[in-house]
Amino acid sequence: MQRTFKLTVAYDGTDYVGWQIQPGRPTIQGLIERSVARRVGQRVGVVGSGRTDSGVHAIAQAASCVVPHWAATAESFATAVNVDLPDSILVTEAVDAPEGFHAIRDSISKRYRYQIQNGGNRNPLEHRYWYRLRKPVDTDAMTEASRRIVGRHDFASFQAAGAQRKTTERNVSACDVIPLPDGPWGEPRVAIEVEADGFLYNMVRNIVGTLIEVGRGKRPAAWVDQVLAAKNRDHAGPTAPPHGLFLLSVRYAPFDAG
Repeated sequence: MQRTFKLTVAYDGTDYVGWQIQPGRPTIQGLIERSVARRVGQRVGVVGSGRTDSGVHAIAQAASCVVPHWAATAESFATAVNVDLPDSILVTEAVDAPEGFHAIRDSISKRYRYQIQNGGNRNPLEHRYWYRLRKPVDTDAMTEASRRIVGRHDFASFQAAGAQRKTTERNVSACDVIPLPDGPWGEPRVAIEVEADGFLYNMVRNIVGTLIEVGRGKRPAAWVDQVLAAKNRDHAGPTAPPHGLFLLSVRYAPFDAG
């Protein structure tokens, strides 16, 4: 009997060209599908909630798959799949999902975190996960600017070329600048977390790059309003690099009704 599983997956994206399968190149989706096939004896498609790009990480990527002939528990399925995965990828949870559940279509919101080292010396042990700014930025100014991101807007100015969507309107429910404890050698740290009902290509990294411009004093907080109104990528700040970005969580109505 077929079973539908919802998987939660954590990964360090440094060594991969992203989630989505690309022929001849290492991807998270490709490795998970290969492991699932070894467990069940046939190819099974594993659908991720979204395509994280090369170098982007995940704390809780969500995925769905329909598996034939699995009589054991969902927990044992996660354990079995992990056997063939590299140390940089882990299925942290598998649960039974309703028939027809689809990781992309049924998502009601996603939340991303972008991690910034706000000045200080470089940390050679954690440089894969923090975007280090050589000079500290004004996080209060960034907080003021971030409030202008929240709400339903046309985010065309924050969409990178290469993955056009039918509409560029999105509802951002949160854009938070969050102070974090210092690193092990006193490195000041801050995170930017963005939650929305959907994201455009590189939207979070472009929001972060824009907020950093405000934090550097190059632009006032009110500039964000002008960027949104322009609906033109050339008007926003630069794209922040991928290694500071994490997919933090994905919410679904059947599992997160509250």
